[in-house]
Amino acid sequence: MNSYWEEERKNHDLFEEIKEDKKVSVCIIGGGLTGLQTAYNLSDKLDVVILEKDRICGSTSGKTTGKITSQHGVFYDYLIDSQSKEFAKMYLEANEKAIQNIKDIIEKEEIECDLEEESSYVFTKQETKLDMIKNEQKAVDKLQKEKSDYVKEIELPTEISGAIEFKNQAQFHPLKYAYGLAKAIIKNDGKIYENTKVTDIKRENEKYVVYANKNKVIADYVVLATRYPIMNVPGYYFLKMYQSTSYAMVFDAKKKLFDGMYISYETPNVSFRTIRDGDRELLLAVGYDYKTGTEELRDGYQRLEVIVRKMYPDAEVLYKWTAEDCISLDKIPYIGQYS
Repeated sequence: MNSYWEEERKNHDLFEEIKEDKKVSVCIIGGGLTGLQTAYNLSDKLDVVILEKDRICGSTSGKTTGKITSQHGVFYDYLIDSQSKEFAKMYLEANEKAIQNIKDIIEKEEIECDLEEESSYVFTKQETKLDMIKNEQKAVDKLQKEKSDYVKEIELPTEISGAIEFKNQAQFHPLKYAYGLAKAIIKNDGKIYENTKVTDIKRENEKYVVYANKNKVIADYVVLATRYPIMNVPGYYFLKMYQSTSYAMVFDAKKKLFDGMYISYETPNVSFRTIRDGDRELLLAVGYDYKTGTEELRDGYQRLEVIVRKMYPDAEVLYKWTAEDCISLDKIPYIGQYS
């Protein structure tokens, strides 16, 4: 099922598929937000090509919540314990810089993508979970995160025991942003090919040879920005991650909504944000995730609907879809050289 965001495709033409051999500086495999952002950052300096097997943002990026935040649930206390305080601080600062980087690109390229600066919150309704929230705030304080607070009230119309607020976060329309990036990449003479499936990558004569649609792309560098690793060796990364599926629904709540972005700490957690849709304000709810390939969590849509109707009894369902994410075993994203 298409997401709410994917309706944006109707306003854009399909990029052509690759039909001839190419020589470039950088070949990026995967046209999601990671691939597009990487291509944008390089395209004014190097010759760049993106190869996407389907449509750009046709997988995870097209079904995301559209939140831009360094707050990933209750995470930094875990990161300090499992890695180190220095590592956790570096992770936090990288995420904060990424938020600012996106804002800067939107301003520079004049991308109309419904960007809104918001606070993000992770909250709990259970007194028994409150210590975890407070411990997370202490961990964030250790990392000297500015504008982070423990709060006992939020705008979301539900009772809570406590929450952590990260200020100066943001939300946007991911597909509008993606097509804005694509326009800038093309302006910088970069190339984007859709319906172009990569089948193999080889190292020959100090170059990389990428095979796609019976054609070859010869590149100095290759960036794998796919949802799932398409190379098994080296690394065997497919053994070091699992897939997580969650449910998503968009509602017309029929009344004024809240400011801020929210995710519950309880398991399974539920995430909430608003969407500007012309003159109306919609509600996006995402949650009830389960490990893909296991027995599917039953009635995920119905469970989400029950939660939303407790807050907004007259809410009308407009869209529903499932989203799938790759989760590494240590919860830290993979970045760097394949090894």
